Amino acid sequence: MVLILDPENLQGIRAHAEQTYPEECCGLLVGQWLRQPDGDDTRQVMDCVAADNDWNEAAAAEVGALRQQPETEAAAAKTSRYWIDPKVLLRVQREARDRNLDIVGVYHSHPDHVAVPSECDRTLAWPGYSYIIVAVTQGKATDLRSWHLDEQHQFQPEVMRMGA
Repeated sequence: MVLILDPENLQGIRAHAEQTYPEECCGLLVGQWLRQPDGDDTRQVMDCVAADNDWNEAAAAEVGALRQQPETEAAAAKTSRYWIDPKVLLRVQREARDRNLDIVGVYHSHPDHVAVPSECDRTLAWPGYSYIIVAVTQGKATDLRSWHLDEQHQFQPEVMRMGA
């Protein structure tokens, strides 16, 4: 699987991650699915839509129930979790479809942590989407990687290419 982004979108993601530090940033990748002749999936990102991190007690309760770890999630904060309001997801999806595009992925940051998915990231991830994670160390974006879920619901690295 390959994710194609332009340099401006990549810089926008990094800037968003630095602006929200020490909290996690989050946003949606809007673009199109490109089926390659070899059958490999490619996603072309046209826009990155920054979202507010709406992690709160209600989100913690929902994630805690899903992960069967209510105490762990109740103690979590925006510095280690993110939540995109479902109303925002629906609005962005509607706007994307009006342009014949789709949500093709999600991005978020890991403040003072590596750009590797957490177990919580894996639990909440949807198959078929790209997941960009930005490592932010002391307020500076230091690493950015993309991931996708395999058939066993495990994250695998995803190739990122720069588009026009």
